[in-house]
Amino acid sequence: MSAANLRPDLAAIAEMIPQGARVLDVGCGDGALLEHLVRTKHVDGRGIELSQQNVNACVARGLAVVQGDADTDLAEYPAQVFDFVILSQTIQATEKPAQVLQHLLRIGRQVAISLPNFGHWRVRLALLLGGRMPRTKALGYSWYDTPNIHLCTLADFVDLTRKHGAVIVRALALKNDAVAGDVRPDSWGPNIAAQGAIFLLRKS
Repeated sequence: MSAANLRPDLAAIAEMIPQGARVLDVGCGDGALLEHLVRTKHVDGRGIELSQQNVNACVARGLAVVQGDADTDLAEYPAQVFDFVILSQTIQATEKPAQVLQHLLRIGRQVAISLPNFGHWRVRLALLLGGRMPRTKALGYSWYDTPNIHLCTLADFVDLTRKHGAVIVRALALKNDAVAGDVRPDSWGPNIAAQGAIFLLRKS
């Protein structure tokens, strides 16, 4: 799969990863990103995925993926064994996001996380005017069937990274199904205007 066929946040994450890196993709889905990295960047790639159906799809692609839960199974991984750990569009769906973040920073020398922004202006406006939990293109679930159990803004996530001793190496805004470019993560603009973001982190 070429980078052009990847979801925009996954394509941007792929660009961050150097040739031959050791990579763990947590919540790797059907393995599209991991396959791209193995084929184009010759990474030593591993994956962990909750869905057995997706695990089967990954194995069919020839990928080294195991079934597991980010909330419970990351503790089994040794420290600093991967150059990069990836968690895309998943941290808000974990039961213990702070604990998951701590494990990611422990396992990988650098961590790439993408997440939706519940502080986007359309979400704020829909809640203000409609009085109901909003549904947007980026957050296309009703409140009763959403996998997103911890609703956070980009500012909330920045606070979490700092609380747990992470350094934000780079931050990219996501807008209209595309990467809008580098942003200052502590500025108010992205927290209102970005539909999501990608953070590249490392332990301080």
